[in-house]
Amino acid sequence: MRSGRCNLYRRLIRPLLFRLDPETAHRLTLAMLGALPARLAPEDPPELAITVWGQVFSNPLGLAAGVDKDARAVAGWQALGFGFAEVGTVTPRPQPGNPRPRLWRLPQERALINRMGFPSAGMEAVARSLERIRPRAAGIRLGVNIGPNRDTPVERVPEDYQRLLARLAPMADFIVVNLSSPNTPGLRDWQGPERIRTLGTALTDAQAGLMRRPPVLVKLAPDLEDALLADLCAAISDSGFGGMVAVNTTVSRAGLTAGSYPEGGLSGPPLRTRAREMVARLYRLSGGKLAIIGVGGVASAEDAYALIRAGASLVELYTALVYDGPAAVRMIKSGLGELLHRDGWRSIGEAVGSGSSEQS
Repeated sequence: MRSGRCNLYRRLIRPLLFRLDPETAHRLTLAMLGALPARLAPEDPPELAITVWGQVFSNPLGLAAGVDKDARAVAGWQALGFGFAEVGTVTPRPQPGNPRPRLWRLPQERALINRMGFPSAGMEAVARSLERIRPRAAGIRLGVNIGPNRDTPVERVPEDYQRLLARLAPMADFIVVNLSSPNTPGLRDWQGPERIRTLGTALTDAQAGLMRRPPVLVKLAPDLEDALLADLCAAISDSGFGGMVAVNTTVSRAGLTAGSYPEGGLSGPPLRTRAREMVARLYRLSGGKLAIIGVGGVASAEDAYALIRAGASLVELYTALVYDGPAAVRMIKSGLGELLHRDGWRSIGEAVGSGSSEQS
């Protein structure tokens, strides 16, 4: 039945959506999902549950940031069976992002390239949306991905993150500080140890006045040099962050067929190997003490399981939804249960990091 649903999407729905330009198709899909009632998906088997930051996730599969930037379809993600959703990136003030076109499909590679540039309705609009939907979508954990406005001077970037944390923390189960989008000039420069420590101090100060203090994670780029990861991991740990998201989209075009490609961040299967390598390296560097959300090229249960065995406690997908549709969520969860049983694990938590030493 689940495979049939996936095939139905591929045969009938995807061809219709692919006749539209990617961003129009995305908005149409988001509108349909946003109209779904806030119902719970079928209950997940207990072996898929995992506790991270003292919070129970019914399953480890989540929606990656970038799909639902303004938190318009949270109830829909719950209905599809995600264990959590990461909305955003949210900026303090509304901004339009980069000019269109800014999203491209690469069907041969089942990949996407985006140059969105943080289009956002702004934190006040997103906060109102979350305040409205949160009581009706209590069955899904919620992360909020945050980033500075494009025109914020570099010396005031920490202030943007402070404002976002203060406004959105009350509705979030965790916060993700986006330092790694390739589409906001200068943002990736913040992926240095000293700047991460500066941000850590600023966010600790902002949290001091909050009644609710969700864990704060740092989202890293796949294009970082391996030699830098040890210092980054130490800075993230020392600065009080609760974990890392690995990885964002890549500016590399390695693995693509020969041709000319637009600038922007590449997602999907071409990112799969690098994502696993970085998750495994970060897991080893942190001694397994920092929670990791793995993302990059997840399109099957095997992909998700590989990230978990590399050291990810939670995993996210985005591009697979474009190519396989909503049935991918249930197929991946079902496959994860089978893989756990095959390897003799009683729970997702037991499998986390079990294969980290196998990654080079």
